[in-house]
Amino acid sequence: MSRTRTRTRGRVALTATALLAASFLVPAPVNAAEDAADATDYAITVDPKASGAKIDNTMYGVFFEDINRAADGGLYAELVQNRSFEYSTADNASYTPLTSWAAEGTAKTADDDGRLNTRNRTYLTLDGGSSVTNSGYNTGIAVQSGKTYDFSVWARADQASALTVTLADADGALAEARRVTARGGWAKYKARFTANRTSSTGRLTVAADGPVALDMISLIPRDTYKGHGLRKDLAEKIAALDPGFVRFPGGCLVNTGSMEGYDEASGWQRKRSYQWKDTIGPVEQRATNSNFWGYNQSYGLGYYEYFQFSEDIGAMPLPVVPALVTGCGQNKATDDDALLKRHIQDTLDLIEFANGPVTSEWGKKRAKLGHPKPFRLTHLGVGNEENLPNEYIARFKQFRTAIEAKYPDITVISNSGPDDSGSTFDTAWKLNREENVDMVDEHYYNSPQWFLQNNDRYDSYDRKGPKVFLGEYASQGNTFKNALSEAAFMTGLERNADIVKLASYAPLLANEDYVQWRPDMIWFNNHASWNSASYEVQKLFMRNVGDRVLPSRATGTPSVSGPISGAVGLSTWATSAAYDDVKVTGADGTALLGDDFSGDASKWTHTGGGSWSIQDGQYVQTDGAAENTMVSAGDPAWHDYDLHVKATKKSGKEGFLVAFGVKDTGNYYWWNLGGWNNTQSAVEQASDGGKSTLMSKAGSVETGRAYDIDIKVRGRQVTLYLDGQEWGSFTDDKPAEPFRQVVTRDAKSGDLIVKVVNAQGVDARTAVDLGGVKAGSKVARVTTLEAAPEAVNTETETPVAPVTSTFSGVADKFTYTFPANSVTFLRIKKG
Repeated sequence: MSRTRTRTRGRVALTATALLAASFLVPAPVNAAEDAADATDYAITVDPKASGAKIDNTMYGVFFEDINRAADGGLYAELVQNRSFEYSTADNASYTPLTSWAAEGTAKTADDDGRLNTRNRTYLTLDGGSSVTNSGYNTGIAVQSGKTYDFSVWARADQASALTVTLADADGALAEARRVTARGGWAKYKARFTANRTSSTGRLTVAADGPVALDMISLIPRDTYKGHGLRKDLAEKIAALDPGFVRFPGGCLVNTGSMEGYDEASGWQRKRSYQWKDTIGPVEQRATNSNFWGYNQSYGLGYYEYFQFSEDIGAMPLPVVPALVTGCGQNKATDDDALLKRHIQDTLDLIEFANGPVTSEWGKKRAKLGHPKPFRLTHLGVGNEENLPNEYIARFKQFRTAIEAKYPDITVISNSGPDDSGSTFDTAWKLNREENVDMVDEHYYNSPQWFLQNNDRYDSYDRKGPKVFLGEYASQGNTFKNALSEAAFMTGLERNADIVKLASYAPLLANEDYVQWRPDMIWFNNHASWNSASYEVQKLFMRNVGDRVLPSRATGTPSVSGPISGAVGLSTWATSAAYDDVKVTGADGTALLGDDFSGDASKWTHTGGGSWSIQDGQYVQTDGAAENTMVSAGDPAWHDYDLHVKATKKSGKEGFLVAFGVKDTGNYYWWNLGGWNNTQSAVEQASDGGKSTLMSKAGSVETGRAYDIDIKVRGRQVTLYLDGQEWGSFTDDKPAEPFRQVVTRDAKSGDLIVKVVNAQGVDARTAVDLGGVKAGSKVARVTTLEAAPEAVNTETETPVAPVTSTFSGVADKFTYTFPANSVTFLRIKKG
């Protein structure tokens, strides 16, 4: 996942023209049997004689990345934060080795030859009468009454030193204090606590009665998921999805930072790409690393645990390794042949670690860790969202050649960059097709409207080309409206299951107090977890996939009509810029707005951040750090007009944002010139706060140069000119279809599964024609998700939750009313 996506993601999809040949999602069960002859809003017709796509049992899975504290402080059950005193300014400017610790008396950290081992660089020393107290995550260390917690510490003491370990909150002890005595060289000491009451504000204190060195201070619940060290409630929520695969360990963690090792040769480089060999073996010997998302990752949750968790939940493991081309805004290719060969060998070793016999070098290491049986690895990704497609493919080919030579049965997955279209996407796909790769990983995060508009995205993909792994996608938001749009899009994924072989919403987890990315599927804090609306949609699809699409079609809603209308606007993003000579002229030549900023700025309304002022006859935004500094002027009813602006970049990371069709702060278009760290320009559409990219080109903006920007709006067509030359044009006339469906067959149960999404504010009375398929029962099992569009699940409220019922009106032809704003699955027994 790319840091640049926090602002916008995705471009308009390929112009697919193939129609609804397949799937259907289904809203709620408010019906008794209804007369099919009555007037209906929609019609769904199944064609049982046609051949639909086969759906693999791995179709839907989960994507895990250590973002939003998903690992430490999340799925990894360790309760002590910064347990090995490895936090560093390399991770976060505010960090020190004692972050999350409070000291009494004399407590010092050291980085010298007295350390526990070379890969665990920093340790703590206490004098007699001193202590340190750890505050855990969120509000503190959370414990439950009657539950057991295992404490451990590595200690070294020249003379015997007793350690008193206590667990308490502001109201007193949470468990009986424990004492251990450290003596001699580094050794591990253990104790056990049983909580006498429940608390989420606990603190763990270690006090010494004599000089002692400490490291790896740990407190882990005894009750973890299947005893494998993972936080139980989070693991259970993931398992309840019944995912077909687990993609790990990221994300931007995979392809950012140094590709060197954690060793003396690299100067113990902290900002490294995620490298699997750092993450196995005893936890006290695992490397630490700077997390791309601004904190530290301990690697307590490592590759062995990922494989084990995948096995525990019955999912296919799908690891991703570095391709030696960085992404996520870094965009550099590593030109070091020896380092490339080392990473390729590491990847071969990874496959052996997962699948090799116990007689092999890495299979033996796996067995020593407690798993002699292979993990049955079948798919492996190389790289993540590389923005340099030519450099990436050159390295990918070397990885694939080496893997295919030794492990020809492994599917090696490529990718298409960080967006759903654009120059990088097009180039990457061209190269992937030329190289005849097996599968391409696509990522995009777009507005709900985009997902409703692009259900047909994969209808026109080349059936003879590479398959698609939709490794990351989500609608920009966590409301039920977002989940509805994702559900509508997923009907298109299933209809095209011959092309889209794997799909995973992302990200998976978010700790509510440490959020770098929204939206997310499962939310949590130190004592509770809850499902988002998108989780409920994903669960409904994952648990009702079926194994074959039964082709079907549905009537649609009218096309988009009416012209693009709205005011105009100016903005910047992490940039200072000056604007001048703004003119808006109607198609008939009428002057609608003119401002040369020789006076004040009274015509403009400031709705964003930043600092605007009139300077030397220009309207200048001077805050070089502010994001989206929008000012707007004019009438939201304006349409069919020409906008002229003169713009000059003064300083900063990007260029200009010139808006048109401005309805309000969440609904507008803008021409983003010099975006994405001044590497490309694009037209983006904001819809209810979420953004999608309509077209893009590579390009940058020069500092100090004045640009003439002209935008011509006619009906729903827009033409853009830069310095008098046409830059591009587009027509925004694709309907955001609110009614989507897919029908699948489940061979095991014999059920037809009718899946319908009604993403609009009115009920959809629908005539359903099964096309001669005989139902084995008049009664269908119904699961419905129905809620207000803006409904959000929280720790205390769950307005979006499945409701099950039955419908007794099933026949060859029947009528069903799908509620407003709903996802409905009807399971019909086949006769």
